[in-house]
Amino acid sequence: MTTKKQVRIVLITGMSGSGKSVALHALEDLGFYCVDNLPPELLLPLVKLERGNYAKRLAIAMDVRSAGSLPLVPQQLRQLKDKGYQVDSIFLDAATDTLIRRFSETRRRHPLSQRVTSDAAVDQRHALSEAIELERSLLSDLRMRSQVIDSSMIRPTQLQSYVKAFVAAPEEQLTLVFESFAFKRGIPSDADFVFDVRMLPNPHYEPELQALTGRDAPVIEFLQQQPDVQRMLQQIQSFLNDWLEALSQNHRSYVTVAIGCTGGQHRSVYFVEQLSHAFEQGWATLKRHREIDAT
Repeated sequence: MTTKKQVRIVLITGMSGSGKSVALHALEDLGFYCVDNLPPELLLPLVKLERGNYAKRLAIAMDVRSAGSLPLVPQQLRQLKDKGYQVDSIFLDAATDTLIRRFSETRRRHPLSQRVTSDAAVDQRHALSEAIELERSLLSDLRMRSQVIDSSMIRPTQLQSYVKAFVAAPEEQLTLVFESFAFKRGIPSDADFVFDVRMLPNPHYEPELQALTGRDAPVIEFLQQQPDVQRMLQQIQSFLNDWLEALSQNHRSYVTVAIGCTGGQHRSVYFVEQLSHAFEQGWATLKRHREIDAT
């Protein structure tokens, strides 16, 4: 019979329109038994039922339509962990403007659209914005307890890759997520630490390097020759070395370190590659390149 230690439970929550269905499909590809829009009251009975059916991987999506009973979820997850289940929680987020655009393109109604003030309903965009902010408030506790993935600037295929990488990370060990990004497209909302490297020499202004990325040997060689680049790299490594153990002891499962430059192509990518390599011997690490992975 399947033991509790063998059972993996992944809870998917997040903002409406942020990609929960996409995440659930990614987990289905990995062999998870997936349940969408489960009322929280049914979480514990479902786990018991599926353990009896010898299910080893269970993915459950919940959303704000169950707002009245969502406060039950943190305690339920603690109960499952105390009983020996491996439980992970992913919260999908996105910028308000992105969510408004997605709802407008699909012409879907927000699940909280009936709960905004009648005056706001005169302006549909304002009404939708109010519904989104209400949803953020209702889900804030779950967000704080989950690994956050910002889907604002990424394609569905990228989101699927991020979710699959999350599931593949080692159990019961802090995982470092290094992410490169372009400041001109916004700071990732899932970042725990953000480092700005725009003041460093830019390979973009070297004609032979413009089309390359921070993973290519000529760009790596160029940046390795810049004293300020190496000084910044050493300082970030020192900061993380000083605090990662404390973060781990504080029961953190994931720490996302975002490195930003102007275009998200050269300097930030180089830093993510170098930092990931520097820490992969002592910690589980994941790499994300928001801009170049989208091309």
